[in-house]
Amino acid sequence: MPAHRLLIGLAGLMGAAGVALAAASAHGADASRLAFASAMLLFHASAILATTALLTRGLLHGGIGLVATFGLAIGAALFAGDLTLRQYAGHALFPMAAPTGGMVMIASWLAVTLAAVVARK
Repeated sequence: MPAHRLLIGLAGLMGAAGVALAAASAHGADASRLAFASAMLLFHASAILATTALLTRGLLHGGIGLVATFGLAIGAALFAGDLTLRQYAGHALFPMAAPTGGMVMIASWLAVTLAAVVARK
Protein backbone atom coordinates (compact mmCIF):
# COMPACT_ATOMS: atom_id res chain seq x y z
CA MET A 1 0.00 0.00 0.00
CA PRO A 2 1.44 3.43 -0.94
CA ALA A 3 0.57 4.95 2.47
CA HIS A 4 2.64 2.29 4.20
CA ARG A 5 5.65 3.04 2.00
CA LEU A 6 5.24 6.75 2.73
CA LEU A 7 5.15 6.06 6.46
CA ILE A 8 8.27 3.90 6.25
CA GLY A 9 10.02 6.67 4.32
CA LEU A 10 8.95 9.25 6.91
CA ALA A 11 10.23 7.01 9.69
CA GLY A 12 13.59 6.78 7.95
CA LEU A 13 13.83 10.55 7.62
CA MET A 14 12.77 11.01 11.24
CA GLY A 15 15.39 8.49 12.37
CA ALA A 16 18.14 10.22 10.41
CA ALA A 17 17.09 13.63 11.73
CA GLY A 18 16.94 12.23 15.26
CA VAL A 19 20.51 10.96 15.07
CA ALA A 20 21.70 14.27 13.59
CA LEU A 21 19.98 16.22 16.37
CA ALA A 22 21.49 13.90 18.99
CA ALA A 23 24.94 14.66 17.60
CA ALA A 24 24.21 18.39 17.52
CA SER A 25 22.96 18.21 21.09
CA ALA A 26 26.08 16.39 22.25
CA HIS A 27 28.45 18.86 20.62
CA GLY A 28 26.55 22.13 20.94
CA ALA A 29 26.58 24.54 23.82
CA ASP A 30 23.25 24.86 25.63
CA ALA A 31 21.55 22.53 23.15
CA SER A 32 19.27 20.64 25.55
CA ARG A 33 16.24 21.35 23.36
CA LEU A 34 17.86 19.32 20.61
CA ALA A 35 18.13 16.27 22.87
CA PHE A 36 14.38 16.34 23.45
CA ALA A 37 13.72 16.85 19.74
CA SER A 38 16.04 13.95 18.93
CA ALA A 39 14.34 11.64 21.41
CA MET A 40 10.86 12.37 20.06
CA LEU A 41 11.97 11.72 16.50
CA LEU A 42 13.84 8.51 17.30
CA PHE A 43 11.13 7.04 19.54
CA HIS A 44 8.36 7.87 17.13
CA ALA A 45 10.28 6.71 14.05
CA SER A 46 10.46 3.28 15.68
CA ALA A 47 6.79 3.46 16.65
CA ILE A 48 5.83 4.32 13.08
CA LEU A 49 7.72 1.29 11.78
CA ALA A 50 6.03 -0.90 14.40
CA THR A 51 2.50 0.37 13.79
CA THR A 52 2.99 0.07 10.03
CA ALA A 53 4.04 -3.56 10.50
CA LEU A 54 1.01 -4.17 12.72
CA LEU A 55 -1.24 -2.58 10.11
CA THR A 56 0.09 -4.82 7.34
CA ARG A 57 -0.55 -7.88 9.51
CA GLY A 58 -4.09 -6.78 10.24
CA LEU A 59 -3.49 -6.46 13.97
CA LEU A 60 -4.71 -2.85 14.01
CA HIS A 61 -7.93 -1.49 12.54
CA GLY A 62 -6.87 -0.21 9.13
CA GLY A 63 -8.42 3.24 9.07
CA ILE A 64 -7.89 4.12 12.72
CA GLY A 65 -4.38 2.68 12.71
CA LEU A 66 -3.40 4.59 9.60
CA VAL A 67 -4.67 7.89 11.04
CA ALA A 68 -2.89 7.14 14.31
CA THR A 69 0.38 6.38 12.55
CA PHE A 70 0.30 9.55 10.47
CA GLY A 71 -0.57 11.41 13.68
CA LEU A 72 2.58 10.07 15.32
CA ALA A 73 4.63 11.40 12.41
CA ILE A 74 2.92 14.79 12.32
CA GLY A 75 3.02 15.25 16.09
CA ALA A 76 6.70 14.33 16.38
CA ALA A 77 7.57 16.60 13.45
CA LEU A 78 5.73 19.54 14.99
CA PHE A 79 7.31 18.99 18.39
CA ALA A 80 10.85 18.43 17.14
CA GLY A 81 10.58 21.09 14.46
CA ASP A 82 9.51 23.70 16.96
CA LEU A 83 12.31 22.88 19.41
CA THR A 84 14.90 22.81 16.63
CA LEU A 85 13.76 26.13 15.20
CA ARG A 86 13.81 27.69 18.67
CA GLN A 87 17.40 26.46 19.10
CA TYR A 88 18.74 27.68 15.77
CA ALA A 89 16.48 30.61 14.81
CA GLY A 90 15.41 31.83 18.22
CA HIS A 91 11.68 31.69 17.50
CA ALA A 92 8.86 29.17 17.41
CA LEU A 93 7.50 27.39 14.36
CA PHE A 94 4.15 28.95 15.31
CA PRO A 95 2.58 29.73 18.69
CA MET A 96 1.97 26.53 20.68
CA ALA A 97 3.58 24.30 18.01
CA ALA A 98 5.41 22.02 20.47
CA PRO A 99 2.41 21.55 22.77
CA THR A 100 0.21 20.96 19.75
CA GLY A 101 2.63 18.31 18.51
CA GLY A 102 2.63 16.74 21.97
CA MET A 103 -1.16 16.63 22.08
CA VAL A 104 -1.26 15.10 18.59
CA MET A 105 1.17 12.41 19.74
CA ILE A 106 -0.90 11.66 22.85
CA ALA A 107 -4.09 11.45 20.77
CA SER A 108 -2.31 9.23 18.25
CA TRP A 109 -1.14 6.81 20.95
CA LEU A 110 -4.73 6.62 22.22
CA ALA A 111 -5.86 5.98 18.64
CA VAL A 112 -3.32 3.13 18.40
CA THR A 113 -4.96 1.66 21.50
CA LEU A 114 -8.40 2.01 19.93
CA ALA A 115 -7.16 0.51 16.65
CA ALA A 116 -5.92 -2.54 18.55
CA VAL A 117 -9.16 -2.96 20.48
CA VAL A 118 -11.43 -2.79 17.43
CA ALA A 119 -9.19 -4.76 15.04
CA ARG A 120 -10.95 -7.70 13.40
CA LYS A 121 -8.17 -10.25 14.06
